[in-house]
Amino acid sequence: MALALSISRLALPLKHPFKIARGEESVARTALFRLRSGDAEGLGEATPIARYGESLDTVEAYFAANPLAADDPFRLEALLHDGIPAAARAGLDLALHDLIGKLLGKPLYALLGLDPARTPVTSFTIGISDPETTLRKLAEIGDHPVLKVKLGLGTPQEQVETIAAIRARYTGTIRIDANEGWNVESAVAILHELERHEIEFCEQPIPAGSPEGLRAIRERVKIPIVTDEDSLVASDLPRLIGCVDGINVKLAKTGGIRGALKMIHTARALGMKIMLGCMVESTIAANAAAHLSPLVDWADIDGPFLTAEDPFAGIGYDHGKIVLSDAPGLGVTERVRA
Repeated sequence: MALALSISRLALPLKHPFKIARGEESVARTALFRLRSGDAEGLGEATPIARYGESLDTVEAYFAANPLAADDPFRLEALLHDGIPAAARAGLDLALHDLIGKLLGKPLYALLGLDPARTPVTSFTIGISDPETTLRKLAEIGDHPVLKVKLGLGTPQEQVETIAAIRARYTGTIRIDANEGWNVESAVAILHELERHEIEFCEQPIPAGSPEGLRAIRERVKIPIVTDEDSLVASDLPRLIGCVDGINVKLAKTGGIRGALKMIHTARALGMKIMLGCMVESTIAANAAAHLSPLVDWADIDGPFLTAEDPFAGIGYDHGKIVLSDAPGLGVTERVRA
């Protein structure tokens, strides 16, 4: 029976403007995939990243010009070939895994042989804001046990003071993410100042493309170093050996679940710790990542915390610990609109 793919656009208003070192957004925009086989429908989501030459237009244009390579949803090697750009492949990959799970009546974690009890606690991200807004966001978060704080803009003193103000009010775990906003010397100086605040790790302190710069930072500070922009796919990892303590895996960058699994197993073989992250996206992509989370050390799957109007539901949290749905496929349901 033929596979039928349709793609539409999702606009996801955010609770607060989300600002990082490279830009700011108030509405996240992703592509919704619906993949039908007979009466069954799989849902997927693509989150194109402009930095890598992708957009909603390029995702739609690719599938308008390139028909699916097979009609059987189980022919994953053919359907998810490397010629498909990463975000577009991720959207199709998620829809295929959702569809397969529904056809077999099994949740994705069961198809992968994973234990749903082994999910980690996710962090809750605070974007870059002025001090007053940052502390207001912190108050809204309440007793969530893990924070990830975006840094990379402002003077070094201002960034250190931001963390000091948070730590004065918050006793949980703090992670920081500079999103390439520093150079080696400023990273070392800032991280030395932040060591007193018990930071779990620092994500991507300097621009991607300088493993030796990462090594120089790691050798001079006590806070562990984790990559994001330096580690998009599995083949990026060998050059990071000895330069970092861990990596961030994002489905939108790896091309979906299959690419993420390759990256996770490669990192384990190289002795690296693993964080499973997300973009600002809906519950569809968050749920997909969550099903892989029993395989990783850390999670940053907080898209559903950041959006104000998510048309989908599925992922659960118990004091920050990810709770997987046992519904088939990704376990995503559409909310009923009033």
